[in-house]
Amino acid sequence: MKNKYRILKIAVTVIILGFLLSFSLKKFSGQKITDNKISVKMNEKTPVYFIDEKDILDIVKKENPSGKVGDLNIPALEKRINNLPAVDSANVYLNLNGKLNLDIKQRVPVFRLNKEGKDFYVDQRGTEFPISRTYSHPCMLVTGNVKKDEYKKLAELVDKIDKDDFSKKYFIGISKDSHDDYYLLTSEGNYKVEIGDLDNIDFKVKGFKTFVEKYLVFQDPEKYNMISVKYQNQIVTTLNPNYKENDSILKAGNKELAKAPLILKKTDDKPKLEEIKKAARKTSSTSKPKENIKPKASTKPKENKKTEKKTSASKPKAKVKIE
Repeated sequence: MKNKYRILKIAVTVIILGFLLSFSLKKFSGQKITDNKISVKMNEKTPVYFIDEKDILDIVKKENPSGKVGDLNIPALEKRINNLPAVDSANVYLNLNGKLNLDIKQRVPVFRLNKEGKDFYVDQRGTEFPISRTYSHPCMLVTGNVKKDEYKKLAELVDKIDKDDFSKKYFIGISKDSHDDYYLLTSEGNYKVEIGDLDNIDFKVKGFKTFVEKYLVFQDPEKYNMISVKYQNQIVTTLNPNYKENDSILKAGNKELAKAPLILKKTDDKPKLEEIKKAARKTSSTSKPKENIKPKASTKPKENKKTEKKTSASKPKAKVKIE
């Protein structure tokens, strides 16, 4: 019984609302929609101004040239507004008093991407939309050939930078080189921070923060050209060659390199084993064996002759008596 009573109650309510709606539509269908009977609300936490109330009113007038409530096609108007690149969602409806309400949520850019000579914005969902001629939203500038599947991770990185006071102070841009390595551009000095890929961002930013607090605050930021946190558990720095105080360090490094022995690769001048075997086979087939060769008569060395002469000369001559 209770369920039947509830169903009956809901049915009666729907019928009454339908009657009131049809009555109001008949009452206001002939009336014109004036600007004071249109309510436009931009529902976003971060204020953006890609479109304004005037733009929406122009669209309403184009969709309903007669200006009458009865001629307004609400679904078509809602679809038209949702198709705007800077609009995330739109809800269009009429009140019982004939007032037209438009609740619009605009896309909020997370970063601005310069890719292949073109500029466009990317929101938190990784959706691209074009820049505006009348409004420029302040956000992180990213350059390089960033792939679409990297948009969400890149948006997370920018969001972390914006929420951290330290990172927001130091990092003003992001770039990607031809080797697919990402760099954070800094506001101090002329150095950049190499982070490699977009994994373990919290750990990499924390490592750079520790390096700044423990060491870099005591140094001139112009001293370095690059600081790399790409590698795990280590920070690699590259000196700036245009910084005067680095001259002595760079000269010392060049001297040490000059002292180091040069390792030259030896060219393999020796014939290959196969070539040696082939040559040996040819010579063995053409030449006679050693056994058939007659040995030459051995001659006595000159030194032996001399010694013989000396020995013969050293013997005493026999004395002959003549009687």
